[in-house]
Amino acid sequence: MREIRIHGRGGQGSLVLAQLMAIAALEDNKYGQAFPFLGGGGERRGKAIMAFCRLSEKPIRLRSRVSQPHYVIVQDPTILNEQDVLQGLRPEGLLLINTRKEPHELGLPSWVRVQTFSRVQDSLFASGKPLTNTFLLGAFSAITGELTLQAVLRAVRKRFPGRLGEENTRMVEESFSEFGGKKP
Repeated sequence: MREIRIHGRGGQGSLVLAQLMAIAALEDNKYGQAFPFLGGGGERRGKAIMAFCRLSEKPIRLRSRVSQPHYVIVQDPTILNEQDVLQGLRPEGLLLINTRKEPHELGLPSWVRVQTFSRVQDSLFASGKPLTNTFLLGAFSAITGELTLQAVLRAVRKRFPGRLGEENTRMVEESFSEFGGKKP
């Protein structure tokens, strides 16, 4: 089983990212589980929140928060100043951060494997909201190989029909390709 913790702010789509991962796992004939942690008023837009996802080849019986993630995804780099995003990260784990900074500029311990990624400007929808979750989903899939591109695209199309789905699948494909993934 692989465990993922996502740090974001209310309104950024952290829970949607976790849900898309779980749906993609199902599309890959695996098991997936996604849920948020909003405690302390975290459901407000802009408040730091966490979402969790588990991916497995076997049924998932565990129903607790993820305390020792294999992967940590940070949607908003300002959260690095507010929360210990490295808490419980396994030594072989990966930290994927949405930031324009290079990994060595973040002041993180040398043992942390970090991949930075910035697409806030490119992800503005007609609503004007910066939504990075599908860019991060494509990058996560390419970097880790935990989810296939085909499964991720099917999950995105199920969650977002029509034009919104087309925009989101384009973002997934771009980030997947940028991080070395192969198109189907």
